[in-house]
Amino acid sequence: MRWNGLGISPCNLCPRECGACRAEGRTGYCRADDRIFVARAALHMWEEPCISGEHGSGTVFFAGCSLRCVYCQNQQIMTGMTGKQVTSGQLAEIFLNLQAAGAANINLVTPDHYVTAVAEAVLTAKEQGLTLPVVYNCSGYARPEVIRALRGIVDVFLTDFKYMDTALAAKYSNAPDYPERAKEALAEMVDITQGPLFDEKGMMTGGVIVRHLLLPGHKQNARDVIRYVYETYGDRVYLSLMNQYTPFDRLRDDPQYHGLCRRVTKREYDAVVDYAIELGVNNAFIQEGDTARESFIPPFDEYKVP
Repeated sequence: MRWNGLGISPCNLCPRECGACRAEGRTGYCRADDRIFVARAALHMWEEPCISGEHGSGTVFFAGCSLRCVYCQNQQIMTGMTGKQVTSGQLAEIFLNLQAAGAANINLVTPDHYVTAVAEAVLTAKEQGLTLPVVYNCSGYARPEVIRALRGIVDVFLTDFKYMDTALAAKYSNAPDYPERAKEALAEMVDITQGPLFDEKGMMTGGVIVRHLLLPGHKQNARDVIRYVYETYGDRVYLSLMNQYTPFDRLRDDPQYHGLCRRVTKREYDAVVDYAIELGVNNAFIQEGDTARESFIPPFDEYKVP
């Protein structure tokens, strides 16, 4: 191994530190063993403008997840080993194919539980001619040691900050420690990236974007996230405030999730955006229109891997 990261067996890659012996074929909370599964690799237009650009971000969607939120829009791939099994070497080839297809960057979507193999693949691809910025698109639930070890490998962190409310984190993601772990991880992300940096086309080449998806009925949690991020980092990070929450029928079967069975209202979202403006936030992306009616879920059933 050339990457100075942590081990997958017994696994200690995420804050759950479940200790699964993945090298022996056992799976952890993330549902992953020592194999790598890619659900989709293709140009993707639905990220922030400075990530997607005109031609699309070179997104690689990995199967499995160490957080597994009950409302995840990518549940099809979150819950198991959906997609195509690849080696680290084949993953490096995928990155190079995306570069050849005109991708603005290499966008690693939910890579945390595969981070050892992913980091190796990035290093291999760079040796073979990869020059694009590498985007680490994650849940925010990460160990600071892992993020720190990505110095020189990752250029941009596109990270969620889902909760400042520990009760919500426990209820919806089975992770009451999410707020503290997200704070620790974000501090490392800001420390190891030089940014925000943009090229002549306005594409981000270095820095951190913090996403927050507004959940129905949870404006206060959103305000608390925004306040923490802005008061801690100011304009050193970009905020991305999202209103695209999509309710799913599967949540109707459990009474504790009935509050999630509706879309976010315009009034709720406008109140959150207004709060960010009142705080003085300058660097932010907002969504306009009824984005919850649009499909932000790629067709994973195509298993489109170059």
